[in-house]
Amino acid sequence: MSSFSMLCNAAVTAGVVSGIIALLIGAIVGAIIYKLVINKKLDKSKTNAVKIIEEAYAEAKSIKKESLLEAKEEAQKIRDQANDEVKERRNEIVKQEERLNQREEYITKKETSLDTKSEQLENEKNQLEINKQQLNEKIKEQEEVKEQMLQKLETISGLTKKEAKEILLENVTEEAKKDAGIIIKQIEDEARENADKIARDIVVTAIQKCATDLTSESTVTTVALPNDDMKGRIIGREGRNIRSIESVTGVELIVDDTPESITISSFDPIRREIARLSLEKLIIDGRIHPARIEEVVQKATKEVEKTIKEAGDEACADVGIYNLNPELVKILGRLKFRTSFGQNCLKHSIETSIIAGLLATELGVNVNVAKRGGLLHDIGKALDHEIEGTHVSIGVDLAKKYKESEAVIHCIEAHHGDVPFHSVEAVIVQVADAISSSRPGARRESFENYIKRLEQLENICNDFKGVEKSYAIQAGREVRIMVKPDQISDSESIVLAKDIAKRIENEMQYPGQIKVVVIRENRVTETAK
Repeated sequence: MSSFSMLCNAAVTAGVVSGIIALLIGAIVGAIIYKLVINKKLDKSKTNAVKIIEEAYAEAKSIKKESLLEAKEEAQKIRDQANDEVKERRNEIVKQEERLNQREEYITKKETSLDTKSEQLENEKNQLEINKQQLNEKIKEQEEVKEQMLQKLETISGLTKKEAKEILLENVTEEAKKDAGIIIKQIEDEARENADKIARDIVVTAIQKCATDLTSESTVTTVALPNDDMKGRIIGREGRNIRSIESVTGVELIVDDTPESITISSFDPIRREIARLSLEKLIIDGRIHPARIEEVVQKATKEVEKTIKEAGDEACADVGIYNLNPELVKILGRLKFRTSFGQNCLKHSIETSIIAGLLATELGVNVNVAKRGGLLHDIGKALDHEIEGTHVSIGVDLAKKYKESEAVIHCIEAHHGDVPFHSVEAVIVQVADAISSSRPGARRESFENYIKRLEQLENICNDFKGVEKSYAIQAGREVRIMVKPDQISDSESIVLAKDIAKRIENEMQYPGQIKVVVIRENRVTETAK
């Protein structure tokens, strides 16, 4: 049993040993396999890493190449912009040099012309001196002959020269004053008989005088600029911006040496307003190029049209007229941008309508016709820059076109006396128009100038001999003169009134007419004792 046990133990031991050996061999083989697998993975990882590095290097190289290209393009773009700016500056300098050269040539021509004129004047002066000497010699000879003749006359008449002159002047003056007084009285009587004709002539003359003044004071508008550099931006490269503005708006832009301002010139006030509004928007926005200019002008046109419509509606509401044709309301709103002698035409029309309505109420005639006629009497001025003819004829055509009544049309047609009056309402509209235009402060005349005009009027009257006191009344439309009855006769008072009126016409500027009234009063006083 012991041998068997030993054998068994030996067999077990041999099995364990063989198992351990097998395990060791397996472990070694596994380790070798694991190492091979690891090495293979490492080789693969190295290959992938090299590949990634190569791809990264290629990508970096590509990015670097693209960056260099972009940098070159950016540099070229900056270089092109710099070249454009230099070219633009160079063009501006060339233009300035051309303007300076033109001015220099103009000044040179002026100097040459002045030298020529100076030489001519000097020659004329020398000739005049020669003529003067010759005339002085002839005058001296005539004086000697005259003196001899006077001495003979004094010897014959027994009067001195001074005495004879005084007697002659006194007789001639008295006769002339009497004759002049009679003639003036006849002329005034004839003038009263033809008052209607004279009044129409005066109105036509006043209209002709108004046309020139109105043109000179309402055809330009000035737009303020933040700085003088803005002028160059508005002009644009080779003048494309300013040409675009003038083409789209239909106005003329005047860019001169006036600092920080541009002048807009046009006979059409609506175009001037659109151009002014567009320029202000462009200056604020800062983007000035042809496409942007067209866009801004379109917006400004819509804004002005909206303003015109609102102005017409407000005017109708102010005077209480609510059934006016919508197109006529729009045309009426255009008067907001029209002036006459500094007086806004829309405000003048509203004022005339209100005054006409009040007068019609007092007289008990058709108030609605008077108010409509007063509101529409100057409607033609809204289109007189676009349609040929006077503002009266244009207004009549507009009223007929939009179906106004015959009574209102007659008010428009007769408000300047172009046709005879057929209704009381037409006379009321003319009176209201005159009141609105001639009241102090309505037109371009300050309060100080108004006071100075009244003082000047009274001073002119007080300068005449025999005037005791003068009073300017009716807002300077009439002057009443009190004369000394012991120095001025009835016939002389007629001549005095004409002389004062003539001097007022020559020395003063005033709207309308001034009535001169000379008052001569005799008072006899006696005391009972």
